[in-house]
Amino acid sequence: MKHILLTNDDGYDSVGLKALIDALSPIAKITVVAPANNKSACGHSLTLDKPLRLISIKDDFYKIDDGSPTDCIFLSLGNLFKDGFKPDLVISGINIGANMGEDITYSGTASAAMEAVIHKIPAIAISQVCQNRCQDIQNGWEFELAKDTIVKLATRILNNSFPLDERKFLNVNIPPIKPNECKGMKSTKAGFREYGTDSDRHINPRGEEYYWIGLHPLIWKASEDQSCDFEAIKENYVSISPIKLDMTSYDDLKNLENWLNN
Repeated sequence: MKHILLTNDDGYDSVGLKALIDALSPIAKITVVAPANNKSACGHSLTLDKPLRLISIKDDFYKIDDGSPTDCIFLSLGNLFKDGFKPDLVISGINIGANMGEDITYSGTASAAMEAVIHKIPAIAISQVCQNRCQDIQNGWEFELAKDTIVKLATRILNNSFPLDERKFLNVNIPPIKPNECKGMKSTKAGFREYGTDSDRHINPRGEEYYWIGLHPLIWKASEDQSCDFEAIKENYVSISPIKLDMTSYDDLKNLENWLNN
């Protein structure tokens, strides 16, 4: 039986992770290793300044106390998968909220997939776009479209059909709609998100000032051919973007060489 390693950045008790387990358990053996706490926007961070505990919750289900999604993949491969054995696929999610455009660089969800492909394991990061994040979570997500999508993708990959080369992963974003409203899956590029720098300033009971960085609206720069992830979601498509870890700007190598030599 094929073996899938699951993680996320919302924490081991996230409703999105539970939906992922429910969707994939019928098609593969599942091992779960997830952060004990919410680690959203932690990026591709690896914990080097303190020891980590791999805590068993139940069979094939672990949490890492104060660990990042990257820690989860790293420790799993070195301690749960031994003697050269690796999972056939790593899936990170289902994240509560979008991971599109430059948010991929912030995302703990995407970073777990990055860590997997570094170790030559096919990987998917999957995120559920929300219309109103807090209200959506309170009302409860059924994740119907996300579950349908991940089963289709995982089944193809487990049948030895991963479409990307080494050090590349699939970044999947699900529109906030029912399956019958979806127009299909679309191959997309990562868009250009427009960011603000707003934060909420508060004073604690001791009179000390602190700031809380909140969520910003999904605003993006339109692409000429309407082919980015934001635009696909807006048009009710599942967005699937091929993401690579090599961030070298090859178009600029010659220009940089000329600049250095002048």
